[in-house]
Amino acid sequence: MIDLQTLLICSAFLGIALLYASAGQAGASGYIAIMALAGYEPESIKPTALVLNILVSLVVSWRFIRDGHFNWQLFWPFALPAVPMALLGGYITPPKAWFEYLLGALLLVAGTLSLVRRESKDEIVRPPSKPAALASGAIIGLASGLTGVGGGVLITPLLLFCRWSSMRAAASVAALFILCNSIAALAGNWSATNRLPPGIGRLALIVVVGSWIGARLGSHWLSPRQIRVSLAIVLIIASLKLLLPI
Repeated sequence: MIDLQTLLICSAFLGIALLYASAGQAGASGYIAIMALAGYEPESIKPTALVLNILVSLVVSWRFIRDGHFNWQLFWPFALPAVPMALLGGYITPPKAWFEYLLGALLLVAGTLSLVRRESKDEIVRPPSKPAALASGAIIGLASGLTGVGGGVLITPLLLFCRWSSMRAAASVAALFILCNSIAALAGNWSATNRLPPGIGRLALIVVVGSWIGARLGSHWLSPRQIRVSLAIVLIIASLKLLLPI
């Protein structure tokens, strides 16, 4: 029989996967917040989040790309430097307190940028310069590897705040960006620890179901503003859970 705490954790993971996937995200920041509150061992949090990230971003990437929202020219300048930096970050295991404060600060900034962004028409966008994209990708890749977030919660607000992309194009770019970074970061973490956390099969199934529903909502039914506000709310809540003592 499943105890109440396990049921609540599984429900939280399902809700996080659904909401994040609707915005082209994989949910690692939310999973990390839940695992920290539930008392998971610190060394298991990052690899668990990365494994779930890979599964969810596969589903989300497939959905957004199939529906014609993906922009390769926008994607590759960010991804090219991000992947090796994510590999390096995944190899490094920061102290627990530093890890939580770094992640919480990154999520708070990303959520605030998403929330305060002024409305604009999707077609009024200007692609970033190659140097700006390459530098941003390298920084986000390193932060992704260090924290296990995958980078979607950082690249999406950046693309939207700088008006480099429409909402759905940003979501599709973020999903594949998360997938590449998470694979690289997990490879780095594996090379450093030589193990994966046990018992994540149930959580994996739950987040795949949630992400499939969320990706369908985000690709077809939710408006760009609804997706952006949903993302901002989740990011800010997750950041506060990490930054504030509970």
